[in-house]
Amino acid sequence: MFVRTCRSSCNAWTNATSTTQAGSLSPPNAHRSVVLTLSLQACSARTHESLIRSFASTTSQSKRQEAEAEEKRQVSPRLGPSAPRSSYPSSAEARQKRDSDREFLISVLESSATKRDARGYLQTFGSSAALTSAGQKKPSTIGILGVPASVAGRPAFVQGTEKEIPVKRNEAPHVAVVKLRAPQAWDDVLLEGVAKTLTRLRDLGLLSVIVLDCDDIKPNQASSWHKTVTEQTDRLLRAIGQYGFPAAEVVDSGIWKSTENPQIPSSVPSNPLYVGFGKAFTTPLANGHILVVPPRAYSDASLQYSKADANDIVIALTTFFAGLQFGRQYSDYRELAGKVSDGQSFRKALVDRVIVIDPLGGIPSHRQGHGTQVFINLEDEFKNIQDALYEKTQPTSAGTKDAGVSARATVHLENLRLAKSTLALLPSNASVVMTSPAEAANINVSRRGQLEAKPDGFAGEVKTRTWRNPLIHNLLTDRPIYSSSLPIGRIKPTHQDEEIALSRMPTTTLAKRGLPVTIFPDPRVNRWQPPQPGVPRLRLTDTCIDLPRLVHLINDSFGRKLNVEHYLDRLKDSLAGIIIAGEYEGGAILTWETPFGLDEETAYREGRLVPYLDKFAVLRKSQGAGGVADIVFNAMVRDAFPDGVCWRSRKDNPVNKWYFERSRGVLKLPESNWAMFWTTPEAVSKDQMMRDYEDVCRNIAPSWADTTKPAD
Repeated sequence: MFVRTCRSSCNAWTNATSTTQAGSLSPPNAHRSVVLTLSLQACSARTHESLIRSFASTTSQSKRQEAEAEEKRQVSPRLGPSAPRSSYPSSAEARQKRDSDREFLISVLESSATKRDARGYLQTFGSSAALTSAGQKKPSTIGILGVPASVAGRPAFVQGTEKEIPVKRNEAPHVAVVKLRAPQAWDDVLLEGVAKTLTRLRDLGLLSVIVLDCDDIKPNQASSWHKTVTEQTDRLLRAIGQYGFPAAEVVDSGIWKSTENPQIPSSVPSNPLYVGFGKAFTTPLANGHILVVPPRAYSDASLQYSKADANDIVIALTTFFAGLQFGRQYSDYRELAGKVSDGQSFRKALVDRVIVIDPLGGIPSHRQGHGTQVFINLEDEFKNIQDALYEKTQPTSAGTKDAGVSARATVHLENLRLAKSTLALLPSNASVVMTSPAEAANINVSRRGQLEAKPDGFAGEVKTRTWRNPLIHNLLTDRPIYSSSLPIGRIKPTHQDEEIALSRMPTTTLAKRGLPVTIFPDPRVNRWQPPQPGVPRLRLTDTCIDLPRLVHLINDSFGRKLNVEHYLDRLKDSLAGIIIAGEYEGGAILTWETPFGLDEETAYREGRLVPYLDKFAVLRKSQGAGGVADIVFNAMVRDAFPDGVCWRSRKDNPVNKWYFERSRGVLKLPESNWAMFWTTPEAVSKDQMMRDYEDVCRNIAPSWADTTKPAD
């Protein structure tokens, strides 16, 4: 029954899009509206398989129908040689259109967006029709829209009910500024795959302004640089042109280079390049075109075109679209004053993403020594990552330097700094995605997820799902393809050869401006250790902690009021530390607990004090998006308690699946309503440790003002 419902829904989608576009070209939103509505379904992996099977069956049926129609057309006396040509597309064109639509729908379904993700996407990119239907409470005519979010592909940290967010409509187009590095080294299959993904983003409401970076040319080829740029521009235009209308346009006169240094705000990066002819960008974007920008600029001094740095072009475009090009955009400051007095927006487009497609992929991990940074919280991690990359560009203590390692680190460092510079110009919800051409094209990526990893012996082991197209997935969910707080064992495919296993991992990095992370006491100064009895320790009433905001965070996250007096009394002699993300948007309270039946002196002497996560809270407005929960969890397991921590949660808590994937193990405690989680390596092989963990999780008294509800 479910498969049949899915098939009817997909046929309805195909028929709707075919009808819309068969006779004439439709506006971009018309094509998107049905897809946007379908993305609300939050289908599971089994649903995807059912959909794909149904697509296969409908394909064969459609082919038979087309053959019959073609045969009738050939024998019908009404359609002789003198008959006028039908305005409807031929069977081959219709088949190609349907196959393209089907593949597009599958790519959307594979993103496994939850209803929360889809709602957020619709509020940003959705058409009016889709937004109206999404807000209706009536049962949908498309059967699979009723699938609950609990069957979605990936769990999110969400507590309690969700609030409806009012829809805000913007007239400015949504834009991604895209940098393609070394496209001359890509073969045609790779380039066409990337072009196809960028047109899919266009269909989903995000127009790309593509900057070519052809600097990766050998010294003896420098004289042919202009020829290379022209060839790669033409290649990209042809590749994009294969995937529908509107086609791509070249903007070769919009970027200018100035010899002057205009007075600009200190928050805007200094840049010799600027947009000198804005309508060259805004007019085609308003008509739905993808733009291609060669890496050259027009000098206002020499009146000639010259080579320009692609990163500077990306920053110049971001500055222009964000409406921050004040010094050069208005030669007459009275014009600027007039716009201010009229309340007009300076913003030319909404830059939601900056995308870097680089053969080297995303930023390498500086913590684990291998793999790629999944998510970068620039507010907290930029300096450490920058220092680690810079160190690789320098000679070793022996005076030697690996040229290959140094060159790769230099490229990564430039991409990291580009992310920092562009996000400083954009709203906090903007992001930078750095990925490889193969992943952006989704070539051979899906096969990675078919590998099954062997369990490492820990209870509650969970492995990741199939890899998705990182650009489409990020657009629909505003998240990386897998969570940054997942242990490496959850995401690394199993293979006898470690290098092969690592090579099959995704190399995409998502960077956001993020939030500062504050940890009391600072583990960078002194590592957290079990406290000696009688030694002064941190209290929640200390001046470094804003207790009212902390209490509000807990109350808002859990949807119930904390008994503050009881809680302070319980933690006065056990508090290990506290983690705060941003302005108390998320946090964790951690303690050293004494197993019941032991005194603190004995527990300390025998090394049995239990590292315990007492409260993990995220403001409801920040749950499920923005990575706040991942930021706090990473700070806990990497900085505060790297050797392991345990915690408890109600057995019916919807957050348990999120906890489950990030823990080393889970145990449902008999004769209680608690599930116990831990991140401690090899904990299951240590009987005394497990007994102490269980004892603490069973017996800690809750501290809620309302004692009638189950404890959290």
